[in-house]
Amino acid sequence: MSAVLERISSALAAAGEALEDFTPGRIEARRKAGGSPVTEADLAVNRVLHEVLLSDGEGWLSEETRDNPERLSRARVWIVDPIDGTKEFVMGLPEWCISIGWIEDGQAVAGGIYNPTAGHLILGSVETGVTLNGEPVTPRSTGSRNKATVLASRSEVGRGEWAEYEDREFTITTMGSVAYKLGRVAAGLDDATWTLVPKNEWDIAAGVALLNAAGGRAFIPGQGAPSFNNETTLLPGLVAFAAGTEHLWQDETFTLRDSKRR
Repeated sequence: MSAVLERISSALAAAGEALEDFTPGRIEARRKAGGSPVTEADLAVNRVLHEVLLSDGEGWLSEETRDNPERLSRARVWIVDPIDGTKEFVMGLPEWCISIGWIEDGQAVAGGIYNPTAGHLILGSVETGVTLNGEPVTPRSTGSRNKATVLASRSEVGRGEWAEYEDREFTITTMGSVAYKLGRVAAGLDDATWTLVPKNEWDIAAGVALLNAAGGRAFIPGQGAPSFNNETTLLPGLVAFAAGTEHLWQDETFTLRDSKRR
């Protein structure tokens, strides 16, 4: 697994160098089919990640690459999002990241998330644990909900989908990239995050791997832990808790929402 982490680290470094040609907040985006934004930076990073990461016999799934069903026959697969939080990247908000997940037999077992603007490099595997900027991560020690921080999607909050949580004891902080939110929870920077609307595998693969590595928990309400490298890449939602905080949420109810509300 150390060799996998070395490849992830090298790919994130190379992607960071590719991004030096672009300035967050000063880049134009166009709309893809489905309406999500994409920039030349997304495509440049995608090319770098593909070149650095992929080896013979491995599968590939990326938001910015046409899907090849051949990946379904591979036991080991890279699932990447070259820039998760493209909207925030275009707006110049420091809430985006490069996201790399390593999947073995459908399970997320290693990953890396890099947010150059915020200065956060989060790496980890189920064998090695998690590091934040090279330092080992220790579990959160929050003892009560009134001291807990939950990260919420700015878009979901704007649509009113977090209204039911506004009277809870914990603090809600809005943020962009779901991958970055998951990475922060895995790194012990925050206590929990959830999205109860559908997300694609490339949105969450790296974050789930890091949570698994950190001893946290990630699950789809009513279904259990997510699996990856599926024919249909859209998952119905995700709830994630930092290591040592699951007891804070045992009485919380999470209900998945209709995909039309994305």
